Amino acid sequence: MNALAVPVCSSQDFVYSEGPEPHCGRTRAILKAHPELRELFGQKNPFTFAIILAAVAIQFLIALQLADSGPSVILLSAYLVGAFLSHTLFVCIHEAAHHLVFRTPRANLVAALIANLPTLVPTALSFRHYHLKHHTFQGVHDLDADLPSHWEARLIGCGAPGKATWLLFFPIFQTLRTLRTSDVKAFDRWAILNIAVQVVLTLAVYSWLGTGALLYLLASFWFSVGLHPLGARWIQEHFLVLDDQQETYSYYGPLNIINLNVGYHNEHHDFPSVPWHLLPEIKKRAPEFYDNLLFHDSLTALFFKFLFEQEITLFRRMLRDRPRDARKRLKPELHLPEYEQV
Repeated sequence: MNALAVPVCSSQDFVYSEGPEPHCGRTRAILKAHPELRELFGQKNPFTFAIILAAVAIQFLIALQLADSGPSVILLSAYLVGAFLSHTLFVCIHEAAHHLVFRTPRANLVAALIANLPTLVPTALSFRHYHLKHHTFQGVHDLDADLPSHWEARLIGCGAPGKATWLLFFPIFQTLRTLRTSDVKAFDRWAILNIAVQVVLTLAVYSWLGTGALLYLLASFWFSVGLHPLGARWIQEHFLVLDDQQETYSYYGPLNIINLNVGYHNEHHDFPSVPWHLLPEIKKRAPEFYDNLLFHDSLTALFFKFLFEQEITLFRRMLRDRPRDARKRLKPELHLPEYEQV
């Protein structure tokens, strides 16, 4: 009877802060101590587009090879191989959202559109709007879609079954969060184009390759952001796992090779206009600002820690009131690109 009892969660609310988000202040301090870091601002990495093309091609080739396979083989392949390729493409979409692949906004949007192809779900060109708000208004509940909703945290609770369910259906929970966000123009003409392209592609895959290929591509996407060690990324970045006051954590482990240094999350939030290949350079040049920060070194260990430690719930996030001067605090050279006019 006790084994089936629902655990009583110690956390019933988020952690609240009256101070600003930590990154703008640290950026100013780093630039004062290391002005030479300005040379990294605004650099682009067109090689990211080569990674996009390679990953897209590999995903479709695998889907073709698995078209006539059984569901167990398809799902296992998606979990062990496809999820990693899909997550790499998601990181490439993230780079394009920050205008870090090519020099023109339009070219970055096209890159994101192509990177989105094998994941089937049209997320790339609406993602950028919510993600840029996350950078500007980190921890503000009605603007930061990276934050769990109150109902979401209460529903999931602190037990392993609830948290496993949350990871398994993470894409759905993430979509529902966008309904609460304000001041976000999610559906522009690029987002509508994204939806149209993905619908046509999905129908084409189904018609030409069949349900096996469709299942592989969709499962690859689903695992890449959900019930998989890669899904621990959502815990790693901003959950207060290691300390109640440090609200952003980096990950310095081997998966950064596949995930294009997205684990360097403090560095990325401090300098969002620096492309992925230069994020380790920031840590290397300003070690006094990063060596004293807590970090994660294993996403797999964090995955199981999140599942089985009841103290780690969705409430382990930092919230703050909406800062009226958030945009003013962003330095001009660090301002995140908005593409509504593209």
